[in-house]
Amino acid sequence: MYSEAAALLYGFYILIASLKYWCKPRLVPVYVFLAFVLISRTITPSWENVLRFFTYEILPWPMRREGVSTGTYGVVFSWHPVLVWARDLVVGEGWRGIRNTVVLTQIVLIGTGMFTLLSFPFASRHFTSKASSRISHCLLIVLRTTPEYILAYVFVQLWGPSMLPAIWAILLHNAAILAFLTSKNADLVELRIDAPLKALSRYFYEIVPRVYGQFLAFLFYRWEVMMRESAILGILGIYTLGFYIDSAISDNQMDKAIFLIFITALLNMCIDSISQFVRRRLKISTKLVTSS
Repeated sequence: MYSEAAALLYGFYILIASLKYWCKPRLVPVYVFLAFVLISRTITPSWENVLRFFTYEILPWPMRREGVSTGTYGVVFSWHPVLVWARDLVVGEGWRGIRNTVVLTQIVLIGTGMFTLLSFPFASRHFTSKASSRISHCLLIVLRTTPEYILAYVFVQLWGPSMLPAIWAILLHNAAILAFLTSKNADLVELRIDAPLKALSRYFYEIVPRVYGQFLAFLFYRWEVMMRESAILGILGIYTLGFYIDSAISDNQMDKAIFLIFITALLNMCIDSISQFVRRRLKISTKLVTSS
């Protein structure tokens, strides 16, 4: 029912666009109260299932194999079978998922940077009129507020399950965010008296050099987010870590899913550490430029 899906998406855009008008700090307690009042009363969580999940089902299968087969649901503490189980997961699905996730992330990182540098001038007052800048900002709002999952789903319908839908979905979403921030930063730049008059010269020799450090800082800051999005979009059939996590959950192999989630978390922390190291080495930050 694509017409209903589109209507819900339009409603989502209106909700985001009007956020500054209705999301006032003094109204937050009212919204929190209404959230609890209006929440579905048909949901009755089973604390027994929750307890069993955290104390038994997420344990590695070799520790539970004997207990499940005998019906006693006991646990056998033997490290060697667990290590073999973990090694097989890492060598098999874990390594393939990591490789595809990293490749997808790096393609998105470069594409996002290129798209941002090419698109932010259309939303900056130094290159376009006020009307054109507003139109560009509206397009960027649509792209950055549309969830990556929705964009990827649309592209999957067009191109089928592959890395291409995920690349464009994550690229457009993050590039729209960075283009918006970079254009706002560029608008703070006060041109010198001898600034180039031609738009192309002004772009290469005046604006970009003065906003490039902040642009890089935001790009590397979003790097970890791109990696996480690349992993999550595997649930659409792309062979990243998210694909194997979703498959494990579908097969009711929660121990396997938790282990792959742990690998994803380690990969995220690694990317974040590299990002912070690069930002420190380049001495860049997300602070906006000054008018001087």
